[in-house]
Amino acid sequence: MSFHYKIATSEREFEQIHRLNYQTFVEEIPQHSINEEEQLIDRFHHDNTYIICIHKNEVIGMIAVRDKRPFSLDEKIPNLNTYLPKEASNICEIRLLTIVPKYRNGRVLVGLIKCLYRYIKHHYDMAVISGITKEVELYKQMGFVPFASVVGTEAASYQPMYLTAESFKQSAGGRLLTKDISFLPGPVEMEDAVQAALHTTPISHRSTTFMHKVQKVKQTLASMTHTTHVQIMQGSGTLANDAVAMQLTLLSGRGMILSNGEFGKRLQEHATRAGLQFDVIEAPFGEPYCYESIKQAVHEHSYSWLWFVHCETSTGILNDLETLTALCKEQSIHLCADCISTLGAIPLNLKDVYLATGVSGKAIGSYTGLAFVFYNHTILPNKTIPRYLDVGMYESYESVPYTHSSVLVEALTAALRKYETPDIFTCIQERYDIIRTELENMGVHILASKKHASPVIMTLVLDERYSSKEIGDYMTLQGYIVHYHNPYLLESNWIQIATIGELHQRDIKNMLKAFRVALSFADKPKEGTNSIYTVSL
Repeated sequence: MSFHYKIATSEREFEQIHRLNYQTFVEEIPQHSINEEEQLIDRFHHDNTYIICIHKNEVIGMIAVRDKRPFSLDEKIPNLNTYLPKEASNICEIRLLTIVPKYRNGRVLVGLIKCLYRYIKHHYDMAVISGITKEVELYKQMGFVPFASVVGTEAASYQPMYLTAESFKQSAGGRLLTKDISFLPGPVEMEDAVQAALHTTPISHRSTTFMHKVQKVKQTLASMTHTTHVQIMQGSGTLANDAVAMQLTLLSGRGMILSNGEFGKRLQEHATRAGLQFDVIEAPFGEPYCYESIKQAVHEHSYSWLWFVHCETSTGILNDLETLTALCKEQSIHLCADCISTLGAIPLNLKDVYLATGVSGKAIGSYTGLAFVFYNHTILPNKTIPRYLDVGMYESYESVPYTHSSVLVEALTAALRKYETPDIFTCIQERYDIIRTELENMGVHILASKKHASPVIMTLVLDERYSSKEIGDYMTLQGYIVHYHNPYLLESNWIQIATIGELHQRDIKNMLKAFRVALSFADKPKEGTNSIYTVSL
């Protein structure tokens, strides 16, 4: 049997939900009055998110999630929060769990609970429910913890219960749930050795042992990028780019920023906040730069520096580092590159780049929290720059002028071991080719043309038949995390799939299979069509 789980979105689904609600809570459990329509519209219907099970185009099971207080349990239990674990701050209520009787063999329930848990995990830290008393033991197996006294009536009595990440993890249901597979540009799926390194015993950032580890990491990063120097900062890529902006304030003259996506626009903000004077050459989102226009501009103006994003993560475009390097070298322009999404994903040669940035938490596959600035000249401390942004301070203190996290460096060390051979770059490209080919065979348009595409991430452009949010929500329920929540992605009806991290062939195959099903669900039916889905596997 084929059971599919999704969030209800269509009128046809809601009509079936109302009928199933009636069959359960009017005919089976005498909680509400009989009506001629044989439909029961929940009083919180417009606040509910319904997770449903579909079989042969019919809703055969459902569960509702609602996060607006007061909950129905608030009405039955005064001071509800006093019964709940104190660490809970973002709570939802689970209601209306029901399954068509002939499918109550456990499989559908387990599927609903798995999807429910995945949904809650990404939105809340706890859920409460009124579990029908005769099924309390079954609820316990799914990780629900009873609290307070039974509520309701003799004919319809319920046990208040709550669900947390820990209680679900320790339950029979939790042990059946496979871990989510991330196709995000960050954080990525990590190797076991990287995760284990984070749990090593912290050591002092002033110790000789720690300094030795930092120097080894710096040597590896410099070798990977063909640079002379690299400094490791504790922070994000935003910190590294701010540090670059502050170095550019020390140069005389005007600069140029290239932009063809969201992160090119962010470079403009970095530069503006630093008080830099600059011009901008823009290309449409998803289009490569016009290199002839750039060449003409640098010949007509005496630019001191040029700053660009190597991989424009917002679109999947890989901008031409080699062309810009040659042009800037010819014109004696200081070239700066945001390599945050290409470091560790493709071979990099930054020997003629003035300043470049990277991070630990993307393609390298370690934990977020370390930022890198690469360069090939000597940088001295400068008292006009805030201490934390002064690259010269890091150079003077061998990257450790301030407190550092030894466990983050330990995890980074473990992640960098995979670069002892160059096979990783081939693997990333192969994953990209497989995923892109299969998606295009499904009729999905990829924003960046193959000629200008980064192998790190692809942007899927959906037409008006589909909703990026519905597809993204569906993929999340199945345990495949794609990138779709950012405002610019939702506004454009785009989804992004990254190809970095510890991804196995079976993960890719199953993700693509789920995506094909997601398309069939999100495809808006034509007027007059009775069936709501056509699922082809």
